[in-house]
Amino acid sequence: MLLSSIRRDWSANPMREMLAGAVATFALIPEVIAFSFVAGVDPEVGLFASFVIGIVIAFTGGRPAMISAAAGSVALVAAPLVHAHGLPYLFAAGLLAGMMQIVFGLLRLGVLMRFVSKSVRTGFVNALAILIFAAQMPHIIGVGWMEYALLIAGLVIIYLTPRVTTAIPSPLICILILTVTSIALGLPVLTVADLGKLPDSLPVFGWPAVPLTLETLRIIAAPALAIAMVGLLESMMTASVVDDLTDTPSSKNRECTGLGLANAAASLFGGIAGCGMIGQTVSNVKYGGRGRLSTLFAGAFLLILMVLLKPWVSEVPVAALVAIMVMVSIDTFDWSSLRAVIVHPRMSSAVMVATVLVTVFTANLALGVTVGVLLSGVFFTFKVASLLRVDVAPDQAAGRLIYRVSGQVFFASADVFVEAFDVQDAVGKAVLIDVSEAHFWDITAVAALDKVVQRFRAHGIAVEVAGLNQASATLIGSLDSKVVLKEV
Repeated sequence: MLLSSIRRDWSANPMREMLAGAVATFALIPEVIAFSFVAGVDPEVGLFASFVIGIVIAFTGGRPAMISAAAGSVALVAAPLVHAHGLPYLFAAGLLAGMMQIVFGLLRLGVLMRFVSKSVRTGFVNALAILIFAAQMPHIIGVGWMEYALLIAGLVIIYLTPRVTTAIPSPLICILILTVTSIALGLPVLTVADLGKLPDSLPVFGWPAVPLTLETLRIIAAPALAIAMVGLLESMMTASVVDDLTDTPSSKNRECTGLGLANAAASLFGGIAGCGMIGQTVSNVKYGGRGRLSTLFAGAFLLILMVLLKPWVSEVPVAALVAIMVMVSIDTFDWSSLRAVIVHPRMSSAVMVATVLVTVFTANLALGVTVGVLLSGVFFTFKVASLLRVDVAPDQAAGRLIYRVSGQVFFASADVFVEAFDVQDAVGKAVLIDVSEAHFWDITAVAALDKVVQRFRAHGIAVEVAGLNQASATLIGSLDSKVVLKEV
């Protein structure tokens, strides 16, 4: 079993795995550099982090074929800390965040992903696709006609080459052709070298240069917690997307621990913390990445490009990378969800749309997903509460009224339950409340049942409750309820 898992993750179609990882690497470069500027750090800080994270998480992560690197969501959280206290405190916060993520995984809290609905995941994917495309706008709007020509040529190559051959991923062919053309013709276009300072050496291990005091802990604690939670959320969401794309399971708890180890390593090697990158991951999977080798190669190839092949990479036209990112955004967006908005239940569609809108307009993935999860919970609660029914029927032979309750009684349906009982109709009769088709979930439900019983008794009406299932009866007994249960 172990040997078959190792073969599947590391040796199945290695050439295809490495080529897919190379595509993900080129898709990483513009995004990592852009988000480094968002965080207020040099591009080399984001690039250092990306290949350290990629290499570490290839061995420790719980989702094969997933690409993790320095990401925009983490950069947004990290920026205020960098501006206020400087780069060393960012490294210290990243190290602490990694430790938190390791603990999160060891406590097996990855199970919380079960509370994220399909609608939220779809909204998350679509919002990221829109944000990826929006990030390319500075390189599309207001540039010269040569940039547009290269961009269009890049998209043509990316989408038409697979009709001729799929031996080499078309984005790599796009990079090669446009770079050679740009150099040969001496085109005055923006290149990777113009985006910012690239690394000129290997990352060096070093402890964050901050004092080991309680004051330092006070400064980094809140940012570290934010980095940890945002990173975990995006990584687990991305892992769930890959699960759906490949029809294979992943270990969310191992992914949490693996991400923590990767972020701790990145911080110790002078890099910013990161998380799963959904656009690059989708590209990796699209071009054949299925195992850990593609993840490892994406990180290793980034190191090779930035250090050993830096002069060549510096000449790559930005338009070629923009073409790849446009392709990534198109492939990431769930186009079938547009039709699903009409045919799916309105509440599910509202959750998906709300997740997209909040994420896009705030550029905050954590906030968008949180809103989506909360709305899912509210809508689910409303739906379940609306299914509660209380029917009343006279029992002439026994001279009593029988109330038959069906559905779930809990905090959201408790008031509906209480309002269904009319004391005036029962005056002069006995009352039997049949709850054999109901379930009482919480203390609010028990309090509602108590309230109904005491209201009847206050008007001199004899009342009994029958049909409680074992779980509900145990709950009522443990809360010292005044309800008298009747055996049926």
